[in-house]
Amino acid sequence: MSVELRRNGLHLTGTLLSLDAKRKSPLSFVSHGHSDHIARHERTIATTATLRFMEHRLGPVSAPLAAPYRRPFELGPLVLELLPAGHILGSAQLRVIRADGRRIVYTGDLNVVPSLTAEATEVAECDTLVIESTFGHPRYRFPPRDEVWGQVEAWIRRQLERDAVPVVLGYPLGKSQEAMKFLAGKGFSLVAHSSIFEVAQLYAELGVPIENLRCFHGKVEPGEVLFFPPHQARGGALAHLWPRGTAVLTGWAMDPGAARRYGADVAFPVSDHADFPSLMAYVKATGASEVITCHGFAEELAQALRDAGVDARPLGGKPQQLSLL
Repeated sequence: MSVELRRNGLHLTGTLLSLDAKRKSPLSFVSHGHSDHIARHERTIATTATLRFMEHRLGPVSAPLAAPYRRPFELGPLVLELLPAGHILGSAQLRVIRADGRRIVYTGDLNVVPSLTAEATEVAECDTLVIESTFGHPRYRFPPRDEVWGQVEAWIRRQLERDAVPVVLGYPLGKSQEAMKFLAGKGFSLVAHSSIFEVAQLYAELGVPIENLRCFHGKVEPGEVLFFPPHQARGGALAHLWPRGTAVLTGWAMDPGAARRYGADVAFPVSDHADFPSLMAYVKATGASEVITCHGFAEELAQALRDAGVDARPLGGKPQQLSLL
């Protein structure tokens, strides 16, 4: 069996199983509910939370196969097991155990920093590791999360002190809910764009409620913090809110000019992906003898791993097969 990069994503050769296929597939494992990882498959293997997020975005999911964490199940001659990935609520890694005992792990999007709203990551021990490398370049080294949250809180308080509306830009699924959970715990009143608010309601249904939150209907009350999706912040929806200060939460805040690119005043390095040191440490912890990097800075991460004595290579470019023997 090998891993094959097809036009619609990764596929386990010799099986029906795709991994985060981008288009309709007979059978796909879906690691989490972000829009670039989901599609209307004939059958879908995912956690209950991920299936709920898919249903929210795509409508009814055909033949959902809900799989709890840490509960192995059979797929033909293979044994599959889902483990938490720490990325967003319900995100999962997939471990495939072949008949000969060899263990292959696909991480999906991975975050090893403890989250306020996602299940804690577990190290998936394996022989072959297929790991996402969104921030797999050595320049991406995020500050301690508690330190960044403190900076976000201080910035919001400064905006409120000058009677400005604090506007926080964050992805509607995952990042916004974690930030809101933190700020609600600090006593802030929150108002969110409908796309963010609706997902927060799903989080509550799934056992992660967010307090002091209401849906945005065009007006922000004094003392409230507004959450908005970045792709809608440049339109006229916020023009009437003045004075205001705008912050964006993104791992790309480590790049020069990040705030300007998002139309924000300031960018804070809050990411639901692992940074470079965390990826390197995670690879070592799995005990994998073979590592395949994918997405993002796959070339750079693979090179760094080889420099550290790990058998690693990137999966990218033209379609190819990589033997897992």
